[in-house]
Amino acid sequence: MSRQPHHHEHRPVPTEGQLRWQQDGFGVFFHFGVNTFAGKEWSDGTLPASSFDPSDLDVRQWVRVAASIGAGYVILTAKHHDGFCLWPTTTTDYSVASSPWRDGHGDIVAELAAACREAGLGLGLYLSPWDRHAPEYADEARYAEVYARQLTELCTNYGELVELWFDGAGSEGYTYDWPGITAIIERLQPQAMVFNMGAPTIRWVGNENGLAEDPVRYVVDHTDFSNYTVVTSRFEEALYLPPECDVSIRRGWFWHPDDEPKSMEHLLAIFYRSVGLGANLLLNLPPDTRGLLPDADVERVTAWAAERDRRFARPIPGTLTADGSTVTVTFAEPVTIDHLRLHEDLTAGQLINRHEVRTPDGRTLVEAGSVGVSRVHVFEPVTTDRLTIGLVPDVVDEAGRSAEAPTPMLLAVTAFHTGSSTVPELPVGYEAPTEAPD
Repeated sequence: MSRQPHHHEHRPVPTEGQLRWQQDGFGVFFHFGVNTFAGKEWSDGTLPASSFDPSDLDVRQWVRVAASIGAGYVILTAKHHDGFCLWPTTTTDYSVASSPWRDGHGDIVAELAAACREAGLGLGLYLSPWDRHAPEYADEARYAEVYARQLTELCTNYGELVELWFDGAGSEGYTYDWPGITAIIERLQPQAMVFNMGAPTIRWVGNENGLAEDPVRYVVDHTDFSNYTVVTSRFEEALYLPPECDVSIRRGWFWHPDDEPKSMEHLLAIFYRSVGLGANLLLNLPPDTRGLLPDADVERVTAWAAERDRRFARPIPGTLTADGSTVTVTFAEPVTIDHLRLHEDLTAGQLINRHEVRTPDGRTLVEAGSVGVSRVHVFEPVTTDRLTIGLVPDVVDEAGRSAEAPTPMLLAVTAFHTGSSTVPELPVGYEAPTEAPD
């Protein structure tokens, strides 16, 4: 099967792999490395490998937490911008093999891969293109060989990968061998989602606050490069590229002793504005110098997931009857509800551009944009035995021509009575820091 989204009557449609990834909906990021032990976000490649020495590393604890809060996959910074590798690579001595941890015989990628297999979670890896340690980086051709070997090791030795994460930070004006990189992925991990660069199958949402905006478009003709530049990559044609919203539970991506986790309300606010809008959420939980997720962070995400799950614990399924692009949702009896979750049928691509939900007396309950893989609406409680949903198709194709679109369809509509009828507000002035290079 082709990795790239294929087209259906001029309309990009998802591959099975993309749909599976979208249905997972939520992953956990682990930023861990020499930075953890130096209080840095971006180090310059000169921190000694000997400084990497977690006292009680247990990746099973990381994976236990990720699984317990409902993540479908995890992603590890196998190599961040500083060039330090969390596996014993043959390409450089700047790795765990030169650290005192496990007497230089450790391999965090291997331990995490084993823990993920045990727990049934997907494993993704972040391999920074920018490398501030490798002397070869000064020569694009030489570095292309180093990077290809690193990627080949990661794609060969650790089982199936669900995602490869390429961060554009620091790479402005540098030419990587994306055709060569793409060929390695095609050959060794063809089912892995590719984040944002090269031949991407998923894209960055465009901020590090974990926030999507309505409408969430799965079909785009460009991606944003990084938080530190206005550079974008334009495609020859529009592609089906669903977004991933990355955000850290703390201010920083790496663990810092003076940092603390976001409030539960803040995490709920992010959930509604990412997963609740039909985008994937990638929540960073940074391990500390022990090599464990900090107690405060574990308590916070556990409480957050419990509240999220409480709200969606008692689904009230609706029966759907479609008449063209109008869908009637019927409940078995009159129910009082304050949340509604809609799922679009994406097999023919993303078709719903706008939609509105009305009560039997004609009152508009919700007016909104996209639906996508999963759309959550929140409103003041209403008691009813049915709702009408009007779907407005996206009738313009990627060339800007008016196109005959297939009739949009919903797969399912589920109602909930949560006792909460407002989406939590984001903290005033909230924005993730964009720490520039040191």
